[in-house]
Amino acid sequence: MIYTSPQMFRRRFVLLSASIAISGSKLMPAFAQAQPTYPSRPIRMVVPLAAGSAVDVAARRLAQKMAANMGQNIVVENIVGAAGIIGAGQVAKAAPDGYTIGGFNDSIVTMVPNLNKNMPFDTVRDFAHISQVATIEFSVAVAPNSPYKTLADVIAAAKASPGKLTYGSGGIGSPQHMAGALFASHTGIDIKHIPYRGASQAAQGAAAGEVDLNFNGIATVSSLVKAGKLRLIGVMRNMRHPEFPSSPTLTESGVTGFDYSTWFLLSSPRGTPPEIVNRLHAEVVKALADEDIQQRFAGLGLRPDGTNPTQVSERVRNQLLRYKKAVEDNNIKPE
Repeated sequence: MIYTSPQMFRRRFVLLSASIAISGSKLMPAFAQAQPTYPSRPIRMVVPLAAGSAVDVAARRLAQKMAANMGQNIVVENIVGAAGIIGAGQVAKAAPDGYTIGGFNDSIVTMVPNLNKNMPFDTVRDFAHISQVATIEFSVAVAPNSPYKTLADVIAAAKASPGKLTYGSGGIGSPQHMAGALFASHTGIDIKHIPYRGASQAAQGAAAGEVDLNFNGIATVSSLVKAGKLRLIGVMRNMRHPEFPSSPTLTESGVTGFDYSTWFLLSSPRGTPPEIVNRLHAEVVKALADEDIQQRFAGLGLRPDGTNPTQVSERVRNQLLRYKKAVEDNNIKPE
């Protein structure tokens, strides 16, 4: 047996510790570069919809809360055109590093692909979906001086003069377009679709009397209704909306077996590391738990959700199939 004195043991321990420290100091910079703290710079959130639309308003509220929680700015950028394809395409082609994400409505990833056979991206393959943030409640609105006081008035007038009444939307394949088409199909009426550049422009068009009807997210038309520039004649769900309690539901208006809503989701480019996707999802859930966000969303006609990446990806696949059937059954075609 070799005897080692306490003094010699301590000396060897000190030398070993020093050696480990030196080796570790050489490795630390490389490790730090390979594993940077996320986020270390501002995040860009692309919203492929017009400013003032339901998703835009919700995205800005969410980005503000997430930025405060994460200690890093989230810059919302509206890139409109081609029913959201242009903006969503930028997200799909962005570096998969978590610094470019998309604030989409479900139209962009589930409706538009069923109307456009030349999509520049695949909404299942080319995105790492983060979360369904909220459900967007819809309504039917008319100008204040419109002769149509109720949905029953609209249906009667449309049946009396097929193709005469018009409704505006945010573009071909937009949620507003789909809402009007499905409503018309369900009620057996013929109304003409007039595409605008965005959902808020379609709402303004209805307020100006350019079109007879507007099927739109309550968040989009809320300020116009409160300002007396639009009048709600129905909410497209099975209960009255707390912000507009005098507006009847579809069922109360005689339209049974039908409701309509869309949703707001966050997505990132394919290849974004799972740990970043999961971090962003966790930040969405944290933001949605905030009482201020809940109140703001409720006032906009949005119901917070917060599904995880696996769940929202499954919903995207299911919704693609649902709208494929709706497009075929209603013979909806690009115009």
